[in-house]
Amino acid sequence: MSKFLKFTASIVLLGAAWATNASAQDADAGEKVFRKCAACHAVGDGAKNKVGPELNEIFGRVAGSHEDFKYSNAMVKAGEEGLVWDHDSLTQYLAKPRDFVKGTRMAFAGLKKDDEIANVIAYLATFSANAEQAAAEPAPAAAEGGETKPTETAEAPATNAADAVIPEHGVYHLGREALPEEVAAWDIDVRPDGVGLPVGSGTVADGGVLYDENCAVCHGVFGEGEGRWPVLAGGYDTLTADRPVKTIGSYWPFASTIFDYVHRAMPFGNARSLDADQTYAITAYLLYLNDIVTDEDFELSNETFSEVSLPNEENFYPDDRLEEANFATNVEPCMENCGDGPAEIVMRARILDVTPDGDDESGAGGID
Repeated sequence: MSKFLKFTASIVLLGAAWATNASAQDADAGEKVFRKCAACHAVGDGAKNKVGPELNEIFGRVAGSHEDFKYSNAMVKAGEEGLVWDHDSLTQYLAKPRDFVKGTRMAFAGLKKDDEIANVIAYLATFSANAEQAAAEPAPAAAEGGETKPTETAEAPATNAADAVIPEHGVYHLGREALPEEVAAWDIDVRPDGVGLPVGSGTVADGGVLYDENCAVCHGVFGEGEGRWPVLAGGYDTLTADRPVKTIGSYWPFASTIFDYVHRAMPFGNARSLDADQTYAITAYLLYLNDIVTDEDFELSNETFSEVSLPNEENFYPDDRLEEANFATNVEPCMENCGDGPAEIVMRARILDVTPDGDDESGAGGID
């Protein structure tokens, strides 16, 4: 018997209890958690498949079975082996997707907090007629004497923006000065000269492991790209071709661009989850994939960062818009009938677009 059949056979269906647990308050909190999922999944009226399948009626659905969506082979196999989405299976999957279904294309690393998982499941339950069939969360264990053990009290949340005193200033007393903590949270940009880099370090070897865990599912094992996700390595001597391959090694100007983007926006669907050392390590590995560094023991840090130079750096130049003729002479720019002839199409969105949505005609699969 497969592991999923054994798993399904062991579930005790307590529908009424689950319906009680999926309270409106939990579902409301889950709607906020679902924002982390909304980049890939849709739910509600008119929901359609995106990078991942739409999640209406997810309870009771066999894994990998939603029509008109191209799943990974691993997810299809899991469904064939008996995996059905209910409270328990969703709980385990949302915690560690790639551990629960080995080989899934799900790029999201998982929700780290139990209450977030429970709340987002409660939210999904509001869009599923079969939610009452989901297994309920186990009741709190009873202590000796038949009394229920009290739930551990969470630590009080730290002071945040909502607790700040709004000063009275300006004509309409609107807004307030940003807190130092808020400024610091957004002030993470890194300049080409290294200003803004956090203290930390990471090796090529460590970056390889992190890349496989967080990046390879979209960008390929060697940076070659999966489906229509961006290629990160290769592309040398292609910039003058009709279809240039703009990678880190062939096109990007500065290593700071790599670090800043990875730290700010990656992994896809779980941005800002990497600490400074992990970001240094992944950046080092991407430099290694592009033959910019060749030693697997190379360690990138805030101290060695300035030693790295990308091949195409000299072909970029400073923004000179302030010297542009219309700006410099304060001439009113032309806004209509400015060309000598009719407008011409010089590029197609099909060529410009590099982010797959799962519905393109090329047949590229999305993330399940």
